[in-house]
Amino acid sequence: MALLSSTQLRFLNYYKPITSCKFPQCNFDIMKHFKSLTELSRANGFALPENPLLNLIRCNKTCALGGEPFTGDFYMIGFKKLISGMFLYGRTKYDHDSGSMSFIKPRQVIQLKNLEFEEDGFLICFHEDFLNGHALHNDIKKYGYFEYESNEALHLSPNEEQIIWELYRKIETEYYNNQDEYSREIILAHIDSILKYSQRFYKRQFINRTDVSGKVISKFNDALNLYFGNGLLAQKGLPTVKMMADQLNLSTRYLSDLLKQETGKTAIELIHIFLVSEAKNLLKGSDNNIAETAYALGFDNLPYFSRLFKKEVGVSPNQYKKGVVN
Repeated sequence: MALLSSTQLRFLNYYKPITSCKFPQCNFDIMKHFKSLTELSRANGFALPENPLLNLIRCNKTCALGGEPFTGDFYMIGFKKLISGMFLYGRTKYDHDSGSMSFIKPRQVIQLKNLEFEEDGFLICFHEDFLNGHALHNDIKKYGYFEYESNEALHLSPNEEQIIWELYRKIETEYYNNQDEYSREIILAHIDSILKYSQRFYKRQFINRTDVSGKVISKFNDALNLYFGNGLLAQKGLPTVKMMADQLNLSTRYLSDLLKQETGKTAIELIHIFLVSEAKNLLKGSDNNIAETAYALGFDNLPYFSRLFKKEVGVSPNQYKKGVVN
């Protein structure tokens, strides 16, 4: 399955140092980076794109993309039903139990190797410059699933698959239909629709996941209690979203979106609520002063602790303690 790249100019392979590759096999200092869709197409033997900033790839049963990790200056939206093969992006193997969609942002590490499909699949690749001057240039940043790991892919129902395929075919029709001044707006409108539907389908997936595996908020709170109970506050400082996400084997963005769906609050907001709750308990049940309470909870910055406490409780820690004592 090739990643298509195309800007408008050179067709030189460009190499870019990668300092944070998460693949175990990335034990080298230089990783191939494609600046254009044309470069990617040439490197993998695919037909050159009809538009230097946009390429569509259909995979009939099998696909491969060099087999080595790489990065590019383009977005990718893919649909596939895998039978076998390796599809990695970010840091984890792709979960391919059903028809799945994946979303990859520019300069995200990706690897596709010896893929076999149960059915036809597609890949929409568009250079980040394709969005310049369009509302989607900013709007695309609000779709958190571009930050998800591969094992958090979107799994579609048959009806949802049909909706996505219909939108893809509209893009395909416009793509091969002698593109004119209207083509970009029409294509981006269909891409925007795919993104909006994907957001809706992810919310459905969050609900289904909760039905199957239980509410994430319960596991999140358990992880926080364990962190506090094991004395990790003193060892590692304040818990972060990344720490909690790692405990639950989720990416930070996926965890926050799941929690937002369940509780209306993000992961960091829930961490703050937990810490303030512990602070209230310490202020009420011990002789600690404000500074001692803050440091006991891992806060090195007393003013920050006081601001956070007042934001959540409505009064300062000192006022709260006085109110309790009185």
